[in-house]
Amino acid sequence: MEHFNPLLVHNDSPAKFITIGEIMLRLTPPNYEKIRMASSFEASYGGSEANIALALANLGIDSTFFSVVPNNSLGKSAVRWLRSNDVHCTPMILTTPEETPTHRLGSYYLETGYGIRPSKVTYDRKHSAFVEYDYSNVDLEALLENFDWLHLSGITPALGPNCAKLVLDSLKVAKEKGLTVSFDGNFRSALWTWEEARDFCTQCLPYVDVLFGIEPYHLWKDEADHSKGDWKDGVPLQPSYEQEDEVFQHFIERYPNLTCIARHVRYAHSGSENSLKAFMWYEGHTFESKLFTFNILDRVGGGDAFASGLIYAMMHKYKPMDMVNFAVASSAIKHTIHGDANITDDADTIKNLMNMNYDIKR
Repeated sequence: MEHFNPLLVHNDSPAKFITIGEIMLRLTPPNYEKIRMASSFEASYGGSEANIALALANLGIDSTFFSVVPNNSLGKSAVRWLRSNDVHCTPMILTTPEETPTHRLGSYYLETGYGIRPSKVTYDRKHSAFVEYDYSNVDLEALLENFDWLHLSGITPALGPNCAKLVLDSLKVAKEKGLTVSFDGNFRSALWTWEEARDFCTQCLPYVDVLFGIEPYHLWKDEADHSKGDWKDGVPLQPSYEQEDEVFQHFIERYPNLTCIARHVRYAHSGSENSLKAFMWYEGHTFESKLFTFNILDRVGGGDAFASGLIYAMMHKYKPMDMVNFAVASSAIKHTIHGDANITDDADTIKNLMNMNYDIKR
């Protein structure tokens, strides 16, 4: 009998998606407790790229994740969690202590914010199997064969020189093979400096089709004289339509390979209530989404849900305004779900939120 995924039977997008990154164990004190108060932790798994693979798989996209985990109970549990959410894990590598001497799965601790107290993340991911692995053993040509879309982020290259080389090499191979490539800068100050992030992520831009966020990248006004500044200098975190459109235009002028640029804008009213909207440049125009205001159950992964929502909408050839509104609605609904990823297995649920329809579905 030939095996197949029944969730893909009615999928109207033939695109095959793959992403590369680290998956970590997430430990969260229950009931909004702080770590120093906790006597127990809720365990789950997460990581930016894994979150996107999982969200797309739940929506019926043929989704694959490549990572490296130790061949022990934690590593196997992470793979099992991905597979239980219909993510293909065939290329994943489970390593021996000889291959990755520390032989550990990276982890992080999350203190979930409440009211005026913001959430807080503490990493424990140094010397993980993903960081210690020798990626010269990976045949990227074979890994990316028969895929249509590759997604990468700026988190992975921050983990070490071998991880940075993996990302840049993957971008180049994907470009040669004609894959659509999306990239999210995803700056993490705990992993590297702002200038290190800008220097590396700017190298990635010539290979990218769909760009999430406008930082961390250099967009010099004059490549020969950096003292003249960056086109993004002075642009506020909550820009106007005109300010965002101007930045987008400079990106496209410098990198005509970009087919889409999208960023979501957050308004934090408190640790428990936020608003989101987004801007997107696509097919020569800048679009501005609706504004969504919501209470937060779990904020982590909101940006990944935005990215997965836009990727899904692009794969299904939504109209531009529907693309950006679907992406923001995906992020908003993620904030109501425990864990890193948007476990929403019905696109109509996101569409109803996109259309501001909050009625009970029965």
